[in-house]
Amino acid sequence: MKDAKTRLSDSWQDALIESLKNPEEAAAYLSAALDSEDSDSQLIRAVMQDVINAKLKINNVSAAPTEYPEKLNKLLSEIEGKEIYTLVCLLNTLGFSVQIQVKETNV
Repeated sequence: MKDAKTRLSDSWQDALIESLKNPEEAAAYLSAALDSEDSDSQLIRAVMQDVINAKLKINNVSAAPTEYPEKLNKLLSEIEGKEIYTLVCLLNTLGFSVQIQVKETNV
């Protein structure tokens, strides 16, 4: 019998995207990325892309789906993400933290 090989990275990514459909999970994921000591702009870019992909899967976005990755890439290429981590570091030094919360919707 041949060994069946599963592409673990795909199944792991699918599971991550599935979990990020939950707004609380997505908020925690974003907060963890901002709280990371690794101030690499690629980290925040990857995390934001994962959250966008989850939102696209549940069709919970107001703009055209192709706009979000383009806007994200443009924004992060202009600022390189370093400013975000500089702000988080400054706030941490002052005794504050940045947290992402699910936005309350008015129904």
